[in-house]
Amino acid sequence: MDANVDDQPIAEARANLSDLLNAVKLLRRVYFFTSRGSRKAAIVPMELGELIQKAGGPDQAASILATHLSDGRNP
Repeated sequence: MDANVDDQPIAEARANLSDLLNAVKLLRRVYFFTSRGSRKAAIVPMELGELIQKAGGPDQAASILATHLSDGRNP
């Protein structure tokens, strides 16, 4: 497993889940789980997951973020 690579094949991620979780928690990394080279899911820091939930779920959070990014404001 290369913890510096954002895309992690699901089989490798499963075998190294503890290491990935530690990197997400301590280094604030985001990893994408892939299958046959296609992104299927992501693991994100807990605070980001809670904000997504608070925003009304992934679809609503994506809509809010897309609007924020398209209006030219800086985070």
